[in-house]
Amino acid sequence: MSCIFCEIIERKRPAEIVYEDEKVLVFKDINPQAPIHLLIIPKKHITGIQEIKEDDIEIVGYMFFIARKIAEDLGINNYEKGYRLIFNVGKDAGQSIFHLHLHLIAGRKLNWPPG
Repeated sequence: MSCIFCEIIERKRPAEIVYEDEKVLVFKDINPQAPIHLLIIPKKHITGIQEIKEDDIEIVGYMFFIARKIAEDLGINNYEKGYRLIFNVGKDAGQSIFHLHLHLIAGRKLNWPPG
């Protein structure tokens, strides 16, 4: 089965990439839910939170570190503006691509509850 996000990592599909290093790729969501809507994905294919192993603890923590770094670069890492980080886990929670990804959403007032 083909993975869209793996194809983006391999540059077989286009994406508007905003950050990349040896561990993660960050790109703009093609269906943004806010003015800022980025996806932070590990380059290692992990299907989702349901599949993370002890060996994956470092990459999951690193994804949060990169989210903070990007938020600082965007000027939203503060208590006035802020942002939301989301993992959708499973189909009922809205996960539609089964490659672990962390949503970073910002640029407007975000309501609660989100669903």
